[in-house]
Amino acid sequence: MHETLEAFAVQLIDLSHPEPDGSRRLIPERELCARLDVSRGALRERLSQLESIGILDRRQGHGTYLQSPGPDVIRTYFTTMRALGFLDSSEIAEAREMLETVVTVQAARRATPADAERLRTLVDEMVACTTAGEHDAASEADLAFHAGLFRIVDNPVFTMMQSGLAYALQQAMHERRAAALAAELPDAHGRMETDVVHYPIVDAIAANDPDAARAAIRRHFEIHSLITLETTKEGSA
Repeated sequence: MHETLEAFAVQLIDLSHPEPDGSRRLIPERELCARLDVSRGALRERLSQLESIGILDRRQGHGTYLQSPGPDVIRTYFTTMRALGFLDSSEIAEAREMLETVVTVQAARRATPADAERLRTLVDEMVACTTAGEHDAASEADLAFHAGLFRIVDNPVFTMMQSGLAYALQQAMHERRAAALAAELPDAHGRMETDVVHYPIVDAIAANDPDAARAAIRRHFEIHSLITLETTKEGSA
């Protein structure tokens, strides 16, 4: 069996039956071996490879199914690449910033008033939790806000990428947020810029203004970069 794993998966799709949930049930292994002209050992090796990346699901007593993989595939890829030293946090952060800028612009084009209100509620939650000293909860609201931008666009490619990048950067984002809060002074209302910088993004999305959304998300990343840079300089002084 010399074809790629992707080509093998496509062959299996042709030898399967659609299910109501969108998955596809494979024909029995004996029939697969005959149709593909392979040994049972070779077939099972390839099936195990598909199972390991979440494309194949063996349901006890029901059969074997092909399905769309979840975000764990991307999460595992980025986490492993980072642990092996092939990616560092700055490279992942750069990719996330580029991707999120595009997504924010599209979110401004597609958002409904309800979408914008959900985002505003998350920023309000950030502000309230930071003011109360509940920094873990504020960080979770921050992560939920950025995931919400991707949810508005509702493109499965972007959603998978966001899930993988956010997971790989989660600890770094917590640390960066803590560093930013330590370096900032609250405004006249006791709010931190780390939180309120999200409001212009919401305003642009609520107005369905892509240009304003682009400027707002860029400003968001610029502020965090400046704060992180200043904190790094102080730490090395």
